[in-house]
Amino acid sequence: MLTLQKILNSQSTLLEGKRVKLVRHAGVSEQYREAIKDKAEFLERQKRQGRDVFHGCDYIVSFRGLEHGRSLFAGVFAVGKTPKPVKDGFLYDLKKIDDFEDLSDRLVIDWGGSKRNWVQWYHKQPKEVVEILPRGYIGAFPGYRDCVLEFNDLKALVESPPESNREWKQHLSAVSGVYLILDTETGKHYVGSASGEERIWQRWKNYASNGHGNNKELLALFKKNPASSQKFRFSILETMAGSAAEKEVKEVESLYKKKLGSRMHGLNSN
Repeated sequence: MLTLQKILNSQSTLLEGKRVKLVRHAGVSEQYREAIKDKAEFLERQKRQGRDVFHGCDYIVSFRGLEHGRSLFAGVFAVGKTPKPVKDGFLYDLKKIDDFEDLSDRLVIDWGGSKRNWVQWYHKQPKEVVEILPRGYIGAFPGYRDCVLEFNDLKALVESPPESNREWKQHLSAVSGVYLILDTETGKHYVGSASGEERIWQRWKNYASNGHGNNKELLALFKKNPASSQKFRFSILETMAGSAAEKEVKEVESLYKKKLGSRMHGLNSN
């Protein structure tokens, strides 16, 4: 059995002979992207504990909970000598160790049956490695209806190695369709369409590369504030056959613009 301990020991001997605890943080997420977002918040939350759970250890090996007992490696952290007492418990001085960074958000283990026992001694509890996700992985393709991507997720998707998110490209290249870009800061939206070679995939690649896809209103926002695209959220309104004629796709696009009022109150200029 390939265990967590064997994998980490192959990366570094840092944990050998040290007092180390395994930590599985609550919050089961079905989607990988949900589990890894808000990293800064996760790290701050980890530092604050209601009781002195990290007492007596030099390091913690930290995980985020996934479904069915699977757990995603968040990193190895050095534990400061004395936690600071605060109103709601203890505040720890935790410093992430670089030696294991390559496995962060990639290594998945089976925590085992005792999920309530969320803090365990590392050397006493071998954990089976379920999988090591490819670099640049953003999660399984959720289907067209549930396909919702923040701009940074889209950029990571497009820039990842081809094998890391192959099914995303396969599905988004297979269909023409109409999509929505929501500016989460203002609530305004842009309706667009994609057809031709590589279809939705190709069109969204353009947005990932320059932040505006050369659309008039989005380009105007970008010129005022190059960081404006960071607030964009991409989703699919309707899919059509990859063989659909451009005219047919444009007609459906126009219908959605009318339904959503994106010409009058949104980010469509025509």
